[in-house]
Amino acid sequence: MTGIPALDHRDGPRDECGVFGIYAPGKDVARLAYFALYALQHRGQESAGIAAADRDGYVITQRALGLVSQVFKEHDLRALGGELAIGHVRYSTTGSNEWENSQPVHRSAGSGGNRRELALAHNGNLINAVELHAELREQGVAFSSTSDSEIIAALLATHPGPTIEDAIADVVPRLQGAFSTVVMTRDRVYAFRDPAGVRPLALGQLDDTYCVASESCALDIIGATLLRDVQPGEMVSIGEDGLRTRMLVEGAREAFCVFEYIYFARPDSQMNGTVLQAARGRMGEILARESPAPSADLVIAVPDSGNAAARGFARSSGLPQDDGFVKNRYVARTFIQPGQELRKHGLRLKFNPLPEIVGGRRLVVVDDSIVRGNTTRQIIQMLRDAGALEVHLRISAPPIRHPCFYGIDMHTRDEMVAHGRSIEEVAEHLGADSLAYLSLPGVYEAIGGARERHCDACFSGDYPLPGTEEAQGKFAFEATLPLAPSSA
Repeated sequence: MTGIPALDHRDGPRDECGVFGIYAPGKDVARLAYFALYALQHRGQESAGIAAADRDGYVITQRALGLVSQVFKEHDLRALGGELAIGHVRYSTTGSNEWENSQPVHRSAGSGGNRRELALAHNGNLINAVELHAELREQGVAFSSTSDSEIIAALLATHPGPTIEDAIADVVPRLQGAFSTVVMTRDRVYAFRDPAGVRPLALGQLDDTYCVASESCALDIIGATLLRDVQPGEMVSIGEDGLRTRMLVEGAREAFCVFEYIYFARPDSQMNGTVLQAARGRMGEILARESPAPSADLVIAVPDSGNAAARGFARSSGLPQDDGFVKNRYVARTFIQPGQELRKHGLRLKFNPLPEIVGGRRLVVVDDSIVRGNTTRQIIQMLRDAGALEVHLRISAPPIRHPCFYGIDMHTRDEMVAHGRSIEEVAEHLGADSLAYLSLPGVYEAIGGARERHCDACFSGDYPLPGTEEAQGKFAFEATLPLAPSSA
């Protein structure tokens, strides 16, 4: 499949990735992986892939650019037989959106009885990827992609340890950054999480076997039960003998991404014991308490990202709430560009304001985040064109002013509308009558979590992992490293 042009009008950060793994003899594991990835589609819309081990012990991988429903058809799932599978949906945070960078990555090394074959899927971003890549190249290891995920796969495939568990235990302490990862060999699924636990990873049970996923909503869709989160620095493995666990790194400073609560994860997912829909509602309530809009008479959300917080804001403020927009839910990705004559109206492909609701009203408009501000500015203008008298923008997160190097596509301060501007200047730039953000203490009050166990660097600039600000950007490999055909 060729590259897919995007009509992506989301003004928040771009999603990262989602992973899934399952060992379930007697079940259609490829079909279960398909539906789990379908539930995780919000975490990445550029490519999708599934790897399965067939009954003859061969690892088969299928991956392509596009949405899960575009990549896999019925005959594809039937070809992916076996007892275990892993899957991946991707938004590129290291390496460009090319087929070579799609996942799962399939690598093999060695020969004869010493040959090691594996497939790997990864959510996160390595901040020492360039150094590891150079080290492997010096050893004669070839690469076919510019994804840091292939680096992890190559380190594991070429490791001299007698077992894959030994390889993972030795490699994980060498990786710096965020990595919630699933690995599949011919007979077992392994999952491990970086010592800081930056990205989520959940463990579930399906009848008498086990599975792992980036979010609990993927477990729900296949009928699995959420058992717990995979712990930071922990490896779990699933096979014929059931579940095995092993702590690989202990005592590290935890740094779970607070933006998962605010934006990334699906509202029906649970993370660290918190149902995100409820937490986002509390963010709206606290936002109304911190920054009321006394002149407003109606609360509306920017759908769907602002829905829960808008309801919370309305509850807390006593203002009525209504739907100010109708959202077309089928245009997040499209093969068809609108053409020059429609391009200036492109946002209406996704949002159409309702003059009967917003006309003559003084609005509180609630959304969960702003990065670049382009879409937000257009939304405010659309509301004014529809007759809104005032637009008071309320954001259920603090201002985003700093890059992320842990798996979110925000790499430069220059793209951030809040960087170098006061809140009043941002409001003027966006065309809002007023603008207020939720405070960082308000975020932690809403999630019921402690700041010392989370990462909020995109808001505060306090990076929890050493060496972060020296990390390379998304296209570091394209800029600095040659490629050679992979031996995998």
